[in-house]
Amino acid sequence: MGNTAQAGKAGRARFVPLIVIGVAAIIGAATLRDHLTFDALAQNREALIAFRDAHYLWTVLAFMSTYIVIVAFSLPGATLATLTGGFLFGLFPGALFNVTAATIGATAIFLAARWGLGDRLAARMEANPGRIGQMKAALAENELSMLFLIRLVPAVPFFVANILPALVGVHVGRFIFTTFFGIIPGGVVYTWVGAGLGEVFARGETPNLGIIFQPQILGPILGLCALAALPIIIKALRGRKEL
Repeated sequence: MGNTAQAGKAGRARFVPLIVIGVAAIIGAATLRDHLTFDALAQNREALIAFRDAHYLWTVLAFMSTYIVIVAFSLPGATLATLTGGFLFGLFPGALFNVTAATIGATAIFLAARWGLGDRLAARMEANPGRIGQMKAALAENELSMLFLIRLVPAVPFFVANILPALVGVHVGRFIFTTFFGIIPGGVVYTWVGAGLGEVFARGETPNLGIIFQPQILGPILGLCALAALPIIIKALRGRKEL
């Protein structure tokens, strides 16, 4: 009986990180949305720049820690955080700080999902001989390509791209690798926009967040998507020829 009770408690404990993330996301959406805005950044820009100039390392650490928490707990403000990184630190090293912090935060939520659900769900998918098992096998066969695709395609929400790999048993090393390099194109674009926020605020305007969908930006990103999908297409064509 004692072992059974302990096993039950251990099983329930696996869900604690996901519950904490869910609760934090709900509270954050309700309380922070009105505070994490462009207006707030514009009003505090001089104080932020002054603090950065006086305490550069502490500013970097505080910024990255905040960014990690925003991503790990799925709080509102990830886009604003990326722009702030460009505003405070320029395109480089701002893009490096942004991508690194986003990858760490994404890995945290990935591990929480995997610990709570991923291993069990992946095992069930592998044991299922039907379509679910076939889908798991297809994902495993083209894992790197699929992981890069869900990072590169602008339409895939960042939260979904963090959770889905955990539910199909993706190795943490591959998740980190594809997350870091897969979010670089979008991260660089928004960091670049953030680097020009000073002039935007001076004109009393708001930044154009739709810039990523403009042809000169979206075209190269879609090209990277096509490159990531190429191994999947080649395997599919080879499979048809063998049939």
